[in-house]
Amino acid sequence: MHIFEIALIGVVCFALCSLLAIYSYGRFGRRARGRPTRALPVEEAETALDRAVAPLLRQQPGRSGLLLVADNLQAFAVRAFAARNAGRSLDLQYYYWLDDLTGGLLAREVIAAADRGVRVRLLIDDINTRGDDASYLGLDRHPNIEVRLFNPSRNRSNSLRRGIELALRAFRATRRMHNKAWIADGRIAIIGGRNIGDAYFDASSTANFHDLDMLLVGEAVPQTERIFDDFWNSPMVIPLCSLSRSKLRRKLASQARRPARRLLNATPFLTNLAERKEANVLPEAGRSLLWSADVDVVSDPPAKAWDPRGTGWLAERLLASLSTARHELNITSPYFIPGRKGTAAFAAMARRGIKVSVLTNSLAATDVVAVHGAYARYRKPLLESGVALYELRPENIRDGPSLFGSRGASLHTKAFTVDAATGFVGSFNFDPRSASLNTEMGVIFNDPRLVAQMRTIFLAQTAPECSYQVALEGSRLVWNDAKDAVPQQLRSEPGASLGRRLTALAIGLLPIESQL
Repeated sequence: MHIFEIALIGVVCFALCSLLAIYSYGRFGRRARGRPTRALPVEEAETALDRAVAPLLRQQPGRSGLLLVADNLQAFAVRAFAARNAGRSLDLQYYYWLDDLTGGLLAREVIAAADRGVRVRLLIDDINTRGDDASYLGLDRHPNIEVRLFNPSRNRSNSLRRGIELALRAFRATRRMHNKAWIADGRIAIIGGRNIGDAYFDASSTANFHDLDMLLVGEAVPQTERIFDDFWNSPMVIPLCSLSRSKLRRKLASQARRPARRLLNATPFLTNLAERKEANVLPEAGRSLLWSADVDVVSDPPAKAWDPRGTGWLAERLLASLSTARHELNITSPYFIPGRKGTAAFAAMARRGIKVSVLTNSLAATDVVAVHGAYARYRKPLLESGVALYELRPENIRDGPSLFGSRGASLHTKAFTVDAATGFVGSFNFDPRSASLNTEMGVIFNDPRLVAQMRTIFLAQTAPECSYQVALEGSRLVWNDAKDAVPQQLRSEPGASLGRRLTALAIGLLPIESQL
């Protein structure tokens, strides 16, 4: 038998096994789906958040109040505040929630809310949950908490079987829920780029993220609730209790007898939080909120995870907003792979005289080297057309070390502004995965005051002490380093190890861009 025939038989067998796995999973999913539930109705003065927000809404009927949350400690504080003051419901949707210091502290706030009778719905994408099932199962066992997983693997405890299942369901398994939302009592919503974990709240000992959230009250909150309900009741979502096994339950019992070591550093973190005035800018007084009638919370539909030919995806909406630019477009995207069409579109805008500026991670700063490998090929054509490229430095020079000694910095903000009018903050990266594979969400608004705030953040992050400006010297890339008194030009990826450079180069040669 020829090698070609053997290979063909192997491909056919794999395809048949894959179809069988998809069919079997579909039958399981239909049986395992949870009971549909919806957001609880809002009452006038039932909870502390009702009483805090309702008077503001009477003064601003039909409008949304917005607060940009750029400071990492403030981002932790507003989530803890929302959970601590919730009296009716918490609806939480995240790509991942780590079982580390800040993840544990926020989980304690959620449990305390559930102990008060608050209904908690926690929706997590399954791709990053391996090893944490027992922690989620512990939450799920609370009578007022339900945990569901988006597009989960059936195999929970055996890595080999889980890997085989993911390979056989590769088309579906690669589609993930990247949404991020924290909704309290139907009164406050926090959406943006942050997941739950130490690096998002200045508690990491290695590197912390620059990120951005938007806190919402008013008309934007029920929009966010409807998006959450659509995902919660989606066919791609399965209750954790339908997936758990006796082995996991035994592991949970053994963990319950061990101290929560991750919380041993809680005291210095919480002390630092209390001392920082930025962390105490909470929305109850209303004076920090900017009110606007032109605010839309937007999202991909859950169907994007199983229907690759669908319409109404978020990328279409964002493209429509970008196309309105006449003077200036500022994009912040930690994972930036514009592709040929995107590169051509940005180049055309720059040639029309629009100032197009992009901030992304340098190779040394990125937490996903594979993405940088694909991005690198588009730098020259973008620069040749007049697009300004900035790459974040891997060290936090401006703010100094974090509480636990980290000077490392990485970009995680997903945002853009168009002229002086339109802005977006959310979970959407300018890469093929966000455009075609993951579900994403965010908030689009037309408000010059908020855009001015975002522009100030963008200018600070693209300043020489925070970023390199990439340029062309002839046909060669250079990185302008102007943080010191004597500016210099660097001729290779600044701060990146040889291993990182070789990895990025190798990945850039592989035909995997559509998956990044």
